[in-house]
Amino acid sequence: MRKMLKILAFICLLGMVLAGPLAARDIYVTGITKITMRTGPGVEHKIVAMLTSGSKLETIEYQKDWSHVKTQDNKRGWVLSRFLTEKVPQTLLVKQLQDENARLVTALEQAEDKKRALAEKNDLLGDIEKKYKKLKQASAEFLKLNESYKVLSKLSQDQKDQIHTLEQNLNNEEKIWFLSGAGVFIVGLIIGLSTRKKKRSSLL
Repeated sequence: MRKMLKILAFICLLGMVLAGPLAARDIYVTGITKITMRTGPGVEHKIVAMLTSGSKLETIEYQKDWSHVKTQDNKRGWVLSRFLTEKVPQTLLVKQLQDENARLVTALEQAEDKKRALAEKNDLLGDIEKKYKKLKQASAEFLKLNESYKVLSKLSQDQKDQIHTLEQNLNNEEKIWFLSGAGVFIVGLIIGLSTRKKKRSSLL
């Protein structure tokens, strides 16, 4: 049983040792302005790049003296481990905060522009609403006037019809009176003429 536990403990320890170099993590150049990245773990190897303080790297294999790393543009090499740190450098933090602040300022300006545009649209909609209410009120008044006009037009037409009817009746009455008067005159004339004839005949 103890032998089995020792074997399991050894396997776990071996796994941790092997997993250390394989686990990739972000580290940064710190301490000085520039460091060299070489083709191998030692100063006798060729320099492949110069890394400035704050450069972000990815660890491929971390060792006590030299570490195998990869840059953000995929260059690989070895650097001195004492110039590496997992803590984000203050200069990089300041740069990140400055970039974030610039982004927020731009977003704020865009928001202000949208706010002004919406305020202008709101004012325009307010004017349109006022004009619509005035037009609606004017339309209502027009409909009322139109109804009144129709009523008055009908009354006027009825009066015209009544006047026309009265004029026709008046003309008919005038004709009747004229004809009546003419008839009376003719009857009187006939009676007068017949009376004269009678007188003449009696004298004879």
